Amino acid sequence: MNPALPHVDPALVPSFQAGGLAPLSLCGRALLPVVQGGMGVGVSAHRLAGSVAALGGVGTISSVDLRRHHPDLMERTRDVGFGAEAKRLIDEANLEALGREIGAARTLSKGRGLLAVNVMRAVSEYAASVRKSLECGIDAVVVGAGLPLDLPDLAQDHPRVALVPILSDARGVQLLVRKWERRKRVPDAIVIEHPRLAGGHLGAARIADLNDPRFDFENVLPQTMAFLRSAGLEGRVPLIAAGGVRSFEDIVRLQGLGAAAVQLGTPFAVTDEGDAHVEFKRVLAEARDEDMVEFTSVAGLPARAVRTPWLKSYLVIEPRLQAVAHVKSRCTKAFDCLAQCGLRDGLPGWGQFCIDNQLAAALRGDVRKGLFFRGAGALPFGSQIRSVRELMERLLSRPEPVPA
Repeated sequence: MNPALPHVDPALVPSFQAGGLAPLSLCGRALLPVVQGGMGVGVSAHRLAGSVAALGGVGTISSVDLRRHHPDLMERTRDVGFGAEAKRLIDEANLEALGREIGAARTLSKGRGLLAVNVMRAVSEYAASVRKSLECGIDAVVVGAGLPLDLPDLAQDHPRVALVPILSDARGVQLLVRKWERRKRVPDAIVIEHPRLAGGHLGAARIADLNDPRFDFENVLPQTMAFLRSAGLEGRVPLIAAGGVRSFEDIVRLQGLGAAAVQLGTPFAVTDEGDAHVEFKRVLAEARDEDMVEFTSVAGLPARAVRTPWLKSYLVIEPRLQAVAHVKSRCTKAFDCLAQCGLRDGLPGWGQFCIDNQLAAALRGDVRKGLFFRGAGALPFGSQIRSVRELMERLLSRPEPVPA
């Protein structure tokens, strides 16, 4: 074991050091500068997160509806009906599943790397999921899909846990840092996610904003670094660039702009260890940029996904659905997964579908009914499904020169 990198798989250390990339320093550990992004429903659970951490990276569990990986919890919540009691039972099952997934990932990680839980600020059980993660001894809590201004309060009894917000521009960083400083806390790291390149829910107000140059890494990384310097936080808050990262060269470029590490979602989703069905992986691996579409999600945010049969059909009828949007008497899934939902709350400019239904269908590989979020760009192994180890080796090793 290399004493300088005790939390990294020894087999990866020589090629990583030869590549010349800088490690990520987080929670007092020197880590590989690769963060696996959180992907729900159930796409990044214990198997993927634990495998990434075991190599020395940051593995991330998505907290959303994890009961779907546990047949006993699905059976317990089957046919519970609607109303407050049904919501309570489903929420309890999902929190129990979260605890199980953290424990299983911890076992797989073998004490290496770092384990995180990603919690969307937009979900109704955001606070409960954060508290459960903290109680279960998670290393880091990552929050996107909204400004987590209250995260320091939720974690005030856990000063050693890294708090990592996901933001997309320097103005958002400045606002959040100033608010957190009043609570005597600053972020332990910040994920800077490019809305034009990432998959899933995107950090822009409207689809039209996705190409705004303020989100370009060449702008937002130096601007954020300048703000952190002015705030006396230089060197204390590592930046993690997310969106469209696919190669060693991408990491070199982003570290040159000031990022300490990168975050990837789709390339990890299609690995052998990814927690979704193999058909899910096939859809993502074979999709090209021209196969993807941007639309407004049920959470009111822009989103990017593969143009599957369900999504094509939905987009045709979306204008009609939005024109007749109205407040529903109850959530179609009984547990009100989102704090604000375009379908349930009758918000006409928002998506008019049940996102839990569609993401759960994708998780089980149902191409006809599923919603398959995907980031931009060709994947490191094309349409092949390879292991987490092979992906990490590809990302962290300097390519061999092509013979003349």
